Amino acid sequence: MAEIDYEVEYNNRARVPENPALMAGWASDAAAYREQRAPRRLSYGPGIRNTIDFFPTDRDGPIVVFIHGGYWQALDGSFFSHCARGLNAHGIGVAVPSYDLCPDVTVEDIIGQMRAASRELARLDRRLVMSGHSAGGHLAACLLATDWPAFDAGLPKDLVASAYAISGLFDLGPLVETSINNALRLDHAAAKAASPLFWTPPAGASLDAVVGGNESAEYFRQSRTMVEAWGEAGVATRFGVVSDANHFTAIAPLADPDSAMVLRLKELARR
Repeated sequence: MAEIDYEVEYNNRARVPENPALMAGWASDAAAYREQRAPRRLSYGPGIRNTIDFFPTDRDGPIVVFIHGGYWQALDGSFFSHCARGLNAHGIGVAVPSYDLCPDVTVEDIIGQMRAASRELARLDRRLVMSGHSAGGHLAACLLATDWPAFDAGLPKDLVASAYAISGLFDLGPLVETSINNALRLDHAAAKAASPLFWTPPAGASLDAVVGGNESAEYFRQSRTMVEAWGEAGVATRFGVVSDANHFTAIAPLADPDSAMVLRLKELARR
């Protein structure tokens, strides 16, 4: 069997040369949506990036959280405001948090920040559905597997009952020998400790893991392995493919109220 070239498999910007235009499109669409529907800004910590853009609706009910990607070292929530459009059209509120980036902080620190953001959202007395893209898919799975009363005795165990990961990373081990790790600074032990694949699966919870149809074999393996491992442990898991999508276009359905992705998130939120 040929050795896997992890640098090639995980270097999404090299795999999709048009990525600068696609990300510029995110920023433009996000700014336009904020002009149309100004978010409520929440703070969950002292840092300038410890913020949440909350796009509420006039209905009560669960909040869908969308956590951005960027390999824990790039971007912020402002690039993804338009990802609230599809669910907002169904009367479902969406929260888009930002977080500090590596190498200024560690992946473990970022997991902690997303837990703090979830605690802040819990003050709204609403159940949370986690979603995220790429590194955000990793963080969504981490939050699904979090023991919330252990993190904060005032939080309910079922604060997060479901997660929807788009192009998620659940085993960080393959990244250790790639250029991605220049900023992450993970050794193999730290990578395993931050990998939800190796955490205690949250039996009774729900995890969807979807990938773009044009993504690398490693992204398919990551999601399939996670679905199989957690499914065997009692998590209600689903694997899916976003047809004709690459790593950067896989999130496009979030802006479409009629997309299968939005309708599935609506289903998870309304359970």
